[in-house]
Amino acid sequence: MIAVKYDDLWLAFAFVSSAPPMENIAVDTGEIYWRSEINPVEEDVPDDLETSDRYIAIPHKNDLDLGRSLALRFAAEELPDRYEQAKEFFRRKGAYARFKQLLEIENVLEKWYKYEAEYGQRALTEWCAENGIEIRQNDDDPSA
Repeated sequence: MIAVKYDDLWLAFAFVSSAPPMENIAVDTGEIYWRSEINPVEEDVPDDLETSDRYIAIPHKNDLDLGRSLALRFAAEELPDRYEQAKEFFRRKGAYARFKQLLEIENVLEKWYKYEAEYGQRALTEWCAENGIEIRQNDDDPSA
C-alpha cells in the first residue's frame, strides 16, 4: 500500500477535474506527478509514466460521479421546484456558471460548496481504498 498526504491528493484531484478528463496525474509510492497537455507544468516526470503499471491516474471528478449528476442531485434535494431549470442548464455550455448563479439567487451557494466538498472527499477516500492508497495526515496537522 502506498501513502499520500490528503491535501496533496485533493489539489491533484482538483487540478485533474478542472480540465477535460484526458489530463493525467499519477501516483507512484506516494509521489504525485503533475502533467497537463493543455497547460504544461514545469516538472520532471518519469520516462515510464505512460507505460508502467507503477502509476495510478488520479480520477477526474466525472469518473467519481461528482460532476453534473452531483449538481443535479443537490438541486433535487435543495431546490426541487427549480430542478427542471437546473437540469436544462446542463444541456448547454456554461452550465456551472448558470447553476451557481441560480444557487446564489436561492441563497444556497455556500451550502453547495460544502455539499460538493463532502461528496468529493468521500468519493476520493473510497477511490483511494479501492486502489490501495493510504491517506496520511498532513505534516502541519497536529493530529499526525
